[in-house]
Amino acid sequence: MDTTAAVVEPAAEADLIASLPADFRWGVATSAYQIEGAYDQDGRGPSIWDTYCRTPGMVEGGDNGDVACDHYHRMPADVALIKSLGVDVYRFSVAWPRVQPGGRGPANPLGLGFYDRLVDELLGKGVDPWVTLYHWDLPQELEDAGGWPARDTAYRFADYAMLVFDALQDRVRTWTTLNEPWCSAMLGYHEGRQAPGRQDFPAAMEAVHHLLLGHGLAVRRMRAAASTPVELGITLNMGTSMPATQSTADQEATRRADGLGVRIYLDPLLRGQYPGDIVDDLSVRGVKLPVVDGDLQIIGEPIDVLGVNYYSSHLVSGVDSAGRTEDAEGNPVQSTVRMGRPVTAMDWEIVPEGFTDLLVRLSRDYPGMPMVITENGAAFDDEADPSGYVADVDRTAYLSAHIAAVAAARARGADVRGYFAWSLMDNFEWSYGYAKRFGLVHVDYETLVRTPKQSALWYRDTIRRARAH
Repeated sequence: MDTTAAVVEPAAEADLIASLPADFRWGVATSAYQIEGAYDQDGRGPSIWDTYCRTPGMVEGGDNGDVACDHYHRMPADVALIKSLGVDVYRFSVAWPRVQPGGRGPANPLGLGFYDRLVDELLGKGVDPWVTLYHWDLPQELEDAGGWPARDTAYRFADYAMLVFDALQDRVRTWTTLNEPWCSAMLGYHEGRQAPGRQDFPAAMEAVHHLLLGHGLAVRRMRAAASTPVELGITLNMGTSMPATQSTADQEATRRADGLGVRIYLDPLLRGQYPGDIVDDLSVRGVKLPVVDGDLQIIGEPIDVLGVNYYSSHLVSGVDSAGRTEDAEGNPVQSTVRMGRPVTAMDWEIVPEGFTDLLVRLSRDYPGMPMVITENGAAFDDEADPSGYVADVDRTAYLSAHIAAVAAARARGADVRGYFAWSLMDNFEWSYGYAKRFGLVHVDYETLVRTPKQSALWYRDTIRRARAH
């Protein structure tokens, strides 16, 4: 990838977007903990995020998701808002502790009833529901029993998945098991920057395997129980990693970054094996993936769609700022180097051509797997006018460039069938609390009033134009 490539001009972006087919799926996405609120109502149990938010110093501003956007109480109006954007699909997640408060046992009928009503509300408005079964809100009782590093959690996840599937499969066609298992494992159990806040690399590798095992167990059981055709898949967050220089150290660091960020998930899912070079790297560190006979067959259960979440790409170096090639524990350095690109409010560089390269690479290395962009978007420092409207030119430009990047990937043979903007509305942004806004719709956190931003109106009009050609 040429990291100095010029940004595509808006007119050319419009032409690329216009090339998307009439059956391309357009959507918006959210997750339960980030928008629902009602954290202790109707039998919902505590999740690892409820606990993490109450741990001093973990979340910016001491924020939490207790109220969030109060979607639990405002759902019908939010569905009407979704409909007004002209999308085909709404991707949402189900809160595990709302459906199964302790992570075991029967479904909580009040909690499951919320999603039953949500699905009916969406279908009544002509919007297809796309269910994500796990978006990071593990029941706290299961974390207390070991969390994702414990093998039993994979089986508990499959049981929970079937509670939701049995209740909604008559109306929901597309199901995602996990959202971004890399974040759950690496940020949650290795880096400690997300719930449950542990810093244990071997435990993180156990979590990787058990997350994938839970996915496979759930897919196997859902497929067997399906009474009508369904699409089953998983969503991974990925980017394009490139060596900062052609030095051996930088190339090796890039290989490791890609191995632990992309291939350790996709290879077992779609090739039935973990990447050998990464298994060897782990062995050097005294770490072994806890694979039991038969696990890889379960993890490799056939899926129908791969969800791709993309936000940025990176230059990778094997040398740190002090010139060292090993860290304090003797492990090889893996650091990122700036490209000099504009950044979002998350300090993520804006690299739309990396999106194209990622999708083309995935279609080349894992052929025959349809893809849908299940998240893509950007946080910026929005300034609302007195009416709540935000003229978010930066976010609009980001969306235009990245949707065009998807169209460019399709032109190069990538089988991408849809694009879902992240996110429907401003919400609780995990460890950043309410300080970062990703929404197409502005939320006044004092009044909870929703106001579509310029980007929302642009997205609506873009969808209309795409359908008209």
